[in-house]
Amino acid sequence: MNAKLLYFLLLLPAIVWAEDVALEPVQKRSPSARSVLLGFGKTNQLDTYLSPMEYTGWQVSFLLQSERMTHLADRHISFQSTFHGAFSSADNPAGTANYLGGRLAYDAAWHYHYSPLPRLDLKGGAMVGADIGFLYNDRNGNNPAQGRFALDVSLSAGASYSFSIKKLPIGVGYQADLPMVGMMFCPDFGESYYEISKRGVGHNLLCAHPGNALSLRQLLTLDFRLRRITLRIGYLCDIRQQNANNLKYHDVSHSFMFGFVRHFQLMKRTP
Repeated sequence: MNAKLLYFLLLLPAIVWAEDVALEPVQKRSPSARSVLLGFGKTNQLDTYLSPMEYTGWQVSFLLQSERMTHLADRHISFQSTFHGAFSSADNPAGTANYLGGRLAYDAAWHYHYSPLPRLDLKGGAMVGADIGFLYNDRNGNNPAQGRFALDVSLSAGASYSFSIKKLPIGVGYQADLPMVGMMFCPDFGESYYEISKRGVGHNLLCAHPGNALSLRQLLTLDFRLRRITLRIGYLCDIRQQNANNLKYHDVSHSFMFGFVRHFQLMKRTP
């Protein structure tokens, strides 16, 4: 009996080591998070191609976002994928005309992460994206609609901080994206889409930069966990502007977002 106990005690460190190896996290961990958010808010729209007046109304939107750490820079660089869609309805000040608008955008970003303090994560990097949409005026006979298309390279930065209130885990996050250079579609002043189709869209594709297309997207979020579900509420401020070919355009929206987040932890097994 004593021999069996001694044999077990000698093997115990090896058994514990084997269990640790079997469940060893990937070095410097590889977290992944996916969020689904729905939003409702207010929009202000101006498009002098369709009307000289600013229209105001409501907007519904969705935001699908995923982020994971990569193997780049010793696992300090993350990849973020974002789908953003919106539908809006706005009226002119007199209430005599209505805008119906839609938009769909995709962005891919790479951020370098730095943690100067425990639970604080800072990130900064670059983002590339495509944006397509439309705006329709139900009152116009000629040129009732306007198309939107843009390709952007943006600067992107953010921060997140986690803490607890009475054992309730809470996370606060913020991210801002500023387009710096790209390409956008813009008709000439007074040019109809029939003329564009005849001449081709090549002359309507312009270089976009903060001087003629100053835009900014900001997202502030608050995460809190209830049992096994992480809920997220947030505020999305999305500003898209354009000033070219003697035409001005802006779409400024403020939305309340709500949804949920799923977190994943990649593990590896070693023999």
